[in-house]
Amino acid sequence: MEDLVTPARLKSYAGRRVLVTGDTGFIGSWLTLWLAELGANVHGLALPPLKENVLFPTLVAAGLVRHTDCDVRDAEAVHKAFAEAQPEIVFHLAAQSLVRRSYDEPQLTFATNLLGSVNILEAVRKCESVRSLVYITSDKCYLNKEWPWGYRENDELGGRDPYSASKACAELAIRAYDDSFFTRRAQLGAASTRAGNVIGGGDRNKDRIMVDTITALESGQPIVLRNPQATRPWQHVLDPVHGYLKLGLALLAEPRRFAGAWNFGPDERAIRTVDDLAHRAAEFWGGGEIIHMAAADAPHESTLLHLSSAKANRLLRWQAQWDFDRAVAETVAWYRAVHDGVAPLAISRRQISNYISEIAAA
Repeated sequence: MEDLVTPARLKSYAGRRVLVTGDTGFIGSWLTLWLAELGANVHGLALPPLKENVLFPTLVAAGLVRHTDCDVRDAEAVHKAFAEAQPEIVFHLAAQSLVRRSYDEPQLTFATNLLGSVNILEAVRKCESVRSLVYITSDKCYLNKEWPWGYRENDELGGRDPYSASKACAELAIRAYDDSFFTRRAQLGAASTRAGNVIGGGDRNKDRIMVDTITALESGQPIVLRNPQATRPWQHVLDPVHGYLKLGLALLAEPRRFAGAWNFGPDERAIRTVDDLAHRAAEFWGGGEIIHMAAADAPHESTLLHLSSAKANRLLRWQAQWDFDRAVAETVAWYRAVHDGVAPLAISRRQISNYISEIAAA
């Protein structure tokens, strides 16, 4: 067991064929970079990156990923990408990831997050090279009852908004595929994962509080908060990515033992209000004005949601490495460095290196 969970074990990714769906996204870019730093042979499929994404193009330019433009809703294109990559390990992150956008485009959200995920599951079913599937959904897959304790992996799934419901549906889909197909392959392990509210350098998606905060700070404009007292389990992107990497290797070693659902959330001390996040970000930036301005026609947003990661703590010996202040500080430091002319790849590599050193010393 010890060999499965030590930081040194991550070096086992060297030379392995890995496919990352959604590699052009915020979390996908960080996962792709860390895999490349470990020596993995990384393939990616996703829609083209947002023009504001300054990290992913540098990964391609440096030859760190073999990327294919692909919409996961296109089953034929997905199968072709799998056939070409012949991956041993698959990380599925491709998604429509914005709650507010799901109100504007609910059909697109379900088509991407459910049917697109089914296309990935079907490709895994038909690709004999795959031995490990880490299938990322969201903490919002849980039916949010606004209770004060953390959701566990066996708690009820559901969602009031299209995004949350689509993620709950995606969880049901992998359960069905695992029970119906994957358990018949002794060398295949499949698991789903749920993380908290992830922050970090490089995210430029709209309607995310950290992105909106950084954009305001960069431009010298006030930070406008529409729901300042909502609480979230904030965590730096490297924390859940570390969990995904550990889980991917554990599934290779013991497919049935590590199959199923996993939470990778921060501890309770990282559960802070949106207002707390904005104030700390402004402080680390060097100052900024904050305005509370609730929109009268704003769609429903949960005010209280966090995860119990006891299972990952116990079985994978995973826990969040960077606390709330450190997560915010590292995030702001990334944007500040890029704003001041540091290359995105350089600051990202530096943060990964520092993180690895700290988990090794912990």
